[in-house]
Amino acid sequence: MTFLNMLLQTATNFGPLVAPLAAALAVIGASMGIGKIGASAMESIARQPEAASDVRMSMIIVAALIEGATLFAIVVCLMAL
Repeated sequence: MTFLNMLLQTATNFGPLVAPLAAALAVIGASMGIGKIGASAMESIARQPEAASDVRMSMIIVAALIEGATLFAIVVCLMAL
């Protein structure tokens, strides 16, 4: 039995256990990232209030990109089931 066949068999056996854990890790990582972005944005707005609109718009765009990547990761994990 080759290594690839053994790996595929193991993934098939443990897929239902690993996929929800991988989805949970993706969500936890995204929430930590968005929290850090929000904290940094609020700190920069506090330092330079005149740049609030630019910082806020950048924060929203980056948070949306992170959420999109997280949704993609969740879909891939659900397809693994």
